[in-house]
Amino acid sequence: MKAGKLRLPRFFIINMTESNFRLSLLGPWRRFFQWLCTLLLLLIPWFQFQGKSLLRIDLSNFSLHIFGQILRIEELYLFLIFCLVFGVGFLLITMVFGRVWCGWACPQTTLTDLAEWFSRMIGLKLKDNRLQGAIWKKTLAHLFFILLSLLVGANLVWYFVAPQRFFSELASGSLHIGAWISWLSTAVTVYLDLALIRRLMCSEFCPYGRFQTALADQGTLTLHLPAEESYRCIECDSCVNTCPMGIDIREGFQIECINCGRCLDACRKVMAPGQQPGLIHYNFGTEGQGVKALFNPRVLLLSVATLVLLVIFVFAIGNRQVASLKVSVSHTVSAKVLKDGQLATFFNAWVNNRGTQPATYRILARSKSEGAPLTLKGQTSKIVIEPGNNRKLDFVLVTTALDSPLPVQFVLTGPAGEEVAITDAQVSPVRSH
Repeated sequence: MKAGKLRLPRFFIINMTESNFRLSLLGPWRRFFQWLCTLLLLLIPWFQFQGKSLLRIDLSNFSLHIFGQILRIEELYLFLIFCLVFGVGFLLITMVFGRVWCGWACPQTTLTDLAEWFSRMIGLKLKDNRLQGAIWKKTLAHLFFILLSLLVGANLVWYFVAPQRFFSELASGSLHIGAWISWLSTAVTVYLDLALIRRLMCSEFCPYGRFQTALADQGTLTLHLPAEESYRCIECDSCVNTCPMGIDIREGFQIECINCGRCLDACRKVMAPGQQPGLIHYNFGTEGQGVKALFNPRVLLLSVATLVLLVIFVFAIGNRQVASLKVSVSHTVSAKVLKDGQLATFFNAWVNNRGTQPATYRILARSKSEGAPLTLKGQTSKIVIEPGNNRKLDFVLVTTALDSPLPVQFVLTGPAGEEVAITDAQVSPVRSH
């Protein structure tokens, strides 16, 4: 193999000996990967970790369930770090692997492949992105598109409404109007895509292809017919005929190429009878540097940034408090002087269980000044909160009469009496008018 060619695993290459020639194609591996990605997208909402969804956005509690962790809106910084990790990592993958995502993993490509496969299976032909055949076959194809679109729309909703709850509420007619609108609007969009647009999405409308060209450099993985191999081309046009985007790989890098590898397989099939390897290859860049082309400043910088952000995210998740406590003086009920001369100050508190198990909490109060007795009355003990939930509490702090503001510390204790969260507040004296 010449320098600059990507060295793929053994099952990706053509094995050639004097008496044996075995053709290996990428198509089965691409389809396997597409099905794997599709099944993961469909099944992840069904998976649970310690009784919670593996990945779900809970709008009712303003929280994100992610691999056993529950991030509430007050922990937005963790979500932002996660988005940064995802964004920078995606940039890195794009810079290294180019549009392999488009050809091997993109749901748009997978859905279009499935739609076109079903259309051909029932005897329809595709020409200029349009279905051609008997009207009953077209009707059957469009029914398939509708069912597929409804499944895709429901799958999206499952990332916001647990699928078990989705089907239960759907059967009882109590599914939220927001879920209905999201489901049907997504289904209509996907149906129009499958019925009218399909491959045009990749070549004309998808912004990712344009975005990827801005990131491509001398190390980006592309499908390529090396100039030194072009003399072996027999001009059979198999690579053009099999290309879903209708481009000619022999003309060099083109933005419409989705790196699916169909042209590579077609060329291998044509050259196989003559016991010749295919002419088209996956290459890192087009300058013949091979894997060495990845060692450039842009790739290295993005790699370091992705690693640093990932370490920060894991560290932040691992060291966050298992519960949070926020306390503020009530804005609806004013402090009062009791008959015995003591001062009653009304507080609101918000307790959040960030753990993965139900927990029972208690709120204690302690003064930062010597000799200032404090008494709590109200919802301050046996506070049971489900994992990921937030609960508002109201209580009263009774102190002696004050001449100046009194700094107070509220402590949230866990099931074993351990301190899990602390917050500061201040009690002000009641001014006479």
